[in-house]
This record gives sequence, structure tokens and C-alpha cells, in this order.
Amino acid sequence: MISKDKPAALILIDIQKGFDNIEYWGGERNNPNAEENASAILKLWRENEFPIFHIQHCSSNPNSLLNENNEGNEFKEEVKPLAGEIVIKKNVNSAFIGTDLKQQLDAAKIETLVILGLTTDHCVSTTTRMAGNYGYETFLVSDATATFNKKGVDGQDFSAQLIHETALASLNGEFATVITTDFLKQNLL
Repeated sequence: MISKDKPAALILIDIQKGFDNIEYWGGERNNPNAEENASAILKLWRENEFPIFHIQHCSSNPNSLLNENNEGNEFKEEVKPLAGEIVIKKNVNSAFIGTDLKQQLDAAKIETLVILGLTTDHCVSTTTRMAGNYGYETFLVSDATATFNKKGVDGQDFSAQLIHETALASLNGEFATVITTDFLKQNLL
């Protein structure tokens, strides 16, 4: 359970404007309500004064939509950090590599994480795997994450929903407990 006595940190991963360009990322995206759900969860965390960590992907590729010199690097309006909320900048898939995220979590004696964001099979998955390996009690919110379709090694097209579902299946029960926004609201707060 998450409570005032044992607050979980909310980790919002890469909910940035660059991901609005669906064609750039593959042409198809699942879970169009992910940002809306993320915004609702963020509102709950703010109301309860639980710890919040905004993760921002800052690509080292100058042509990337997520490069700091490009508008796509900005957070989406639905989850834009407020003054005083922690922003962790990263340039690889894990929010733990090359950042002080773990040190900040440990200094605050945080043992439970709620993870959501973009994209399910890349930065969300990598961060969730590391969180589980570090021993945090980790919850991943399935309907507050989303991804894009992918081309297989033989050119086959895998739908965004299939990529999303297989990424969640690979994480659930081993690295995290996969939950929904409604479950989080009804059972963990």
C-alpha cells in the first residue's frame, strides 16, 4: 500500500512533445489516453504531497526530436513540472544511468516507485527493470504508458499494441507489478 506514512515516488518518464510526431516514431501509437491518465495520477501525487520525479530524455543526437535544442524536448503540457518538482535529465534509456535518481530516492528513504510514461518498450521498460533489480517495490501503470509500432528483423510489422502488451508481460511479476490507473486510485492510495 501507498500512504502518507510510506509514500511512493512517482516517476514520469519522457512525456515530451517530440513523441507527438507519430510518423517519426513508426506511424502507429497505442493508448491515446496515456497522457490523460498520467496527468490524473500526477494530480493525485501533488494533492497528497508525495514525491515526484520528472524524467526528461535529452538525446545527444542533434537531429533527434528529443535533443535539448529542439522543441520536442519540452514536457507535454498535461504533465509539465511545477516549480520545485525534481527534473532528472538523461541521455540513455534508463533514468538511473548517468543521473542521481537512485541517490535521491535512497536519501529520501523511498522504497516504492510508481512508473509511467513513454515509451513502454524503451525507457519505461529499462527504468522499470533497473528499479526492480535495485530492490524497489515497483508498480508500472499500463494505461499511463504507450509505445509505437516496430519493424521486426525480417521486416514484419508489429503493432504498437502488441509491442506494448509484450513489454508489459516481460516486466510483470519479475521487475514490477503492472496495474491500471483505476487500480492505483482504488487500491494504493
